Amino acid sequence: MSILDQWTLGDPIDGNGQELWHGQVTRGLRLSVPGPARIGMYAPGRALDFSTTALNVPIIHDKVKALLERLGLGEQVQWFPITVEGQAEPYYLLNLLRVARCIDDARCEEVAYRTIEDGYEDRIGEYRNVVGMRIDPSRVGEAEIFRPWGWQTSIIVSERVKRALEESGITGAHFTEV
Repeated sequence: MSILDQWTLGDPIDGNGQELWHGQVTRGLRLSVPGPARIGMYAPGRALDFSTTALNVPIIHDKVKALLERLGLGEQVQWFPITVEGQAEPYYLLNLLRVARCIDDARCEEVAYRTIEDGYEDRIGEYRNVVGMRIDPSRVGEAEIFRPWGWQTSIIVSERVKRALEESGITGAHFTEV
């Protein structure tokens, strides 16, 4: 599958040849990733500055990393060099270190929660589905790039980060107001 001739990345592999499970990079915890990490193409196409794998593991170009550093977000993120198949340019796997319990259930179009019947006993009470997500900004704290607790497939950025990404011409990032 290629959308508008853009690449689709496969699953990241660490230096030991093990797949980096997406759950490792959605918990908001610092990781140690044996290098050199690499990622292949699920479908070739135009390279993007910001991409996510099918399970929302962010892969960023060096210019996105430099932008996040200039914005002073080093304490909110962690990155690991990753070789992208067919690319000489430097890329990084981005691990977000903030998870905020901020989804405003009452303002969302629809929410559903995991139950024991879903088969994820360790995730009971987390979201099974969120439609039309809205957050309560007062519950975010100082985080400017984070995942919402219980629905870690989403990546949320502050307006400041959004503007900086847009103004710098970063490709691949798409924004929806929450």
